[in-house]
Amino acid sequence: MAQDTLSLYGVSMLSRLIVGTAQYPSPAILAAAIRAGQPEIVTVSLRRESGASRAGEDFWALIRELGVRVLPNTAGCRTVKEAVTTAEMAREVFDTRWIKLEVIGEEDTLQPDVFGLVEAAQILVRDGFQVFPYTTEDLVVAEKLLAAGCEVLMPWGAPIGTGRGLNNPYGLRALRAHFPDTPLIVDAGLGAPSHAAAAMELGVDAILLNTAIAKAGDPVVMARAFALAVEAGRLGFLADPMQPRDMASPSTPVIGRAFSGAQRA
Repeated sequence: MAQDTLSLYGVSMLSRLIVGTAQYPSPAILAAAIRAGQPEIVTVSLRRESGASRAGEDFWALIRELGVRVLPNTAGCRTVKEAVTTAEMAREVFDTRWIKLEVIGEEDTLQPDVFGLVEAAQILVRDGFQVFPYTTEDLVVAEKLLAAGCEVLMPWGAPIGTGRGLNNPYGLRALRAHFPDTPLIVDAGLGAPSHAAAAMELGVDAILLNTAIAKAGDPVVMARAFALAVEAGRLGFLADPMQPRDMASPSTPVIGRAFSGAQRA
């Protein structure tokens, strides 16, 4: 089987697991979890770590040592202006055109403000950014984000940090069907490796998660579990699984089955 790579803005990746770097018990556990899960991309919040200041030097040294690619995000931003300003600062600090764009519109669910998201994406793409938009599974919003110049979509699985899994599998299937050539990365709300496998079996291209690993009893083991689940789900999708049916179908054929004398009579 040929290498199954994922291309994001022209960068080829072997791993389909992307890991956040917040909330870990310690830098050592974060490093061990990244080594166990083997992601090639990690997300970093500019508000939490600064690559240019002394406060962020240890973290930045850790990221360099691990050899992973950084995807800065605009976590916590609630207006277009705030998100754009944060993205511009992140480009300077982390020396990358990549940005995970978040514009939060609702406090209880942290649901994206899709109107602000599209507006911010238009501004950032014009300014040379390669935008990874955190969005819902709405097809119309997806169309507008792609028209704005985004080449990746990051639909949520469930609200951030809830661990509920996939709230709308139908919506994710619809996204996959409507945009077969666009990388889809399920971001937020997954709590167990089975959730990641289920998402990958729907045909999404990658999984991004943070809390489910960082807050696990053993983040290192959980990172490895998610890595295996993502791989299993991807292979399951590629293998073209059987479709569910309403009636039973014997796995052992009747032809050739032995019959007793009484049955023949």
